[in-house]
Amino acid sequence: MSSTAIAESDSRALPLLARYWVGFSAIAWREIAKFLRQTERLISALVRPLLWLLVFAAGLHDLLGVSIIPPYRTYVPYQEYVLPGLIGIVVLFQCMQSALSMVYDREAGVMRVMLVTPLPRNFLLFSKIAAATILSVLQAYAFVAVSRILGFGFPGLGWIYILPAVVLVGLMLGSIGLLVSVYTPKIENFAGMMNFVVFPMFFLSAALYPLWKLREAGAYAIWYLANANPFTYAVELIRFAAYGKIEWLSLAVVLGCTVVAFLLAARGYDPQAGAIRTMRRA
Repeated sequence: MSSTAIAESDSRALPLLARYWVGFSAIAWREIAKFLRQTERLISALVRPLLWLLVFAAGLHDLLGVSIIPPYRTYVPYQEYVLPGLIGIVVLFQCMQSALSMVYDREAGVMRVMLVTPLPRNFLLFSKIAAATILSVLQAYAFVAVSRILGFGFPGLGWIYILPAVVLVGLMLGSIGLLVSVYTPKIENFAGMMNFVVFPMFFLSAALYPLWKLREAGAYAIWYLANANPFTYAVELIRFAAYGKIEWLSLAVVLGCTVVAFLLAARGYDPQAGAIRTMRRA
């Protein structure tokens, strides 16, 4: 009997929950181990938002006033306003990098090996998203810690309140990244896909400026696009959570986008009916 068959029979001998836990922990630890071997990923994850915080926000501090709008009860510095958006961009880039690893694993054959295990395909794909979310949370809190050292942060226990929001945002962006990976046939095409996903999502959102400023300036087309952008609601979910509040519309949009994107991605990874089958034939 081959080693693969022995491993498969051993896994089936385990209780159901134990099999799921073994599968999840194996996938999650693999992603974490890869991340720990690539310290430049953590450095780049911190440098990008810190540049925005220290350079961009400092330059526009006196140009972009933030009115007293929910969840704020008083005027806040612009650096405090952009913090939720910068946390969002940390999560966004991490999830897109995880999607890139999905494309690489698919080309290397790792995905094929993973998807033929006895565990359900949807569970394995969700485990990949959950692993990306874990890394996103770690990087987001590393950024929050450095920001607090530099004198910027949320009041009170806001840095704790944001945890559930960051997890939900990570699951949503991970699902979107998974969906992007379905329609990226080769790893060389991923950079172009990133330009069409990451930067429009970031700039056409409430991450850098309040949306009412767009409407006030008469940029209605951009205002409508920003309101249709799920990343806008991800940022607002984190923003309200930092002040101990729940923005219910943002929560509903984030949950809805997570479910829809994941179901579409799971169907895309179905070798019988999804986009993966079409790519193989091409």
